[in-house]
Amino acid sequence: MCRVLGVSESGYYRSLRASDKPKRRELLLVRIKEIIRQNEDNDNYGARRIHLALIQEGVKASYSSVYRAMKQNGLIKKPKLHPNGITREDAEAHKSENLIQRNFTAETPKQKWPADITEVPCSDGKLYVAAVLDCFNGEIVGLAMDDNMRKELCIQAFESACKSRNARGMIFHSDRGSQFTSYAFRESLARFGAIQSMSGTGRCYDNARMESFFATLKKEKLYRIRTERFTMSFVKTVIFRYIMIYYNRQRIYTSNPDGWPPAIYRERYLGIAA
Repeated sequence: MCRVLGVSESGYYRSLRASDKPKRRELLLVRIKEIIRQNEDNDNYGARRIHLALIQEGVKASYSSVYRAMKQNGLIKKPKLHPNGITREDAEAHKSENLIQRNFTAETPKQKWPADITEVPCSDGKLYVAAVLDCFNGEIVGLAMDDNMRKELCIQAFESACKSRNARGMIFHSDRGSQFTSYAFRESLARFGAIQSMSGTGRCYDNARMESFFATLKKEKLYRIRTERFTMSFVKTVIFRYIMIYYNRQRIYTSNPDGWPPAIYRERYLGIAA
């Protein structure tokens, strides 16, 4: 047949392989959409997270194939938004040295804990959220929410993290807000043997890991539901579920090996270490 039609044998087999490509792309797109449907917040995934999710499920596909499939089908999301900080520096308070120096990596859990506060508009006022993150795996280990941003909010977030993780002696990093420089907060740090580290004045990148987390929380969840339409009590439940269930235990985390969610990566690490 090749001689009669005037084509080479190798060209014939190349044409067979080419005809199979649309089918493979369609199957890949089906798997991508299945991953997105696994959780209502997965529609925030970009090509990198989808690629890692496919690897975890044993699907072999290159990153470029995933990116092309998502782009051709309108599944690529816009860049992230970055919220502004709200804490105010206490000019009179004694400051601590910046021990982190923008190095937000850690070899083991409970080594480095950055923290910050953000505000969320609600129908009945502003909700303030304080969170503590473990640099080892990106897990939110401490969380507190209230209608004010007094020092007690930060103390609650820090102490709940210490108790839930049975942790002591970590480097605790924050900005120079009055909540973190207060005597009561430093007493709390001392009770758990924590070493305080602080960002430089006006240097948001000194606490970039927390800025990034709050940007993700707002872009992926809070901006989409328009929190100003709902009561504080309802928004609290939304934030708690997103962070403690989805972000910590289900969401693909690109900074972790193979994209494992923070809590899952910690459990795997501790299991291997044991």
